[in-house]
Amino acid sequence: MPEAQDTQYLAVMTTTDSEERARHLAATAVGARLAACAQVDGPVTSVYRWQDEVRSDTEWRVLYKTIADRYRELELRIKSEHTYETPEIIATPVTAGSDEYLAWLRAETRVSRG
Repeated sequence: MPEAQDTQYLAVMTTTDSEERARHLAATAVGARLAACAQVDGPVTSVYRWQDEVRSDTEWRVLYKTIADRYRELELRIKSEHTYETPEIIATPVTAGSDEYLAWLRAETRVSRG
């Protein structure tokens, strides 16, 4: 099994109201090395309760791949750039993956010490 015990890997998800915003959220996080990659998909239909009302909206989903050490900064970045009052930010642990992919993920989220 790959080194999932040594480094905790995460898949972090958020949604937003336009493809342009989703691409921006993805690009800025990857550019800052807060995620190794981010996938944008949609449109998706979200049905949810907000302020005592059931609503339905079209959204785009962003799925980031990162390490646990970068999560707090990623969460802060999403919140600072998001247009929602309470954006969805959910992190799911990745318990296994290919050695090559996880090594790449670690390398791409490494904090520069220069």
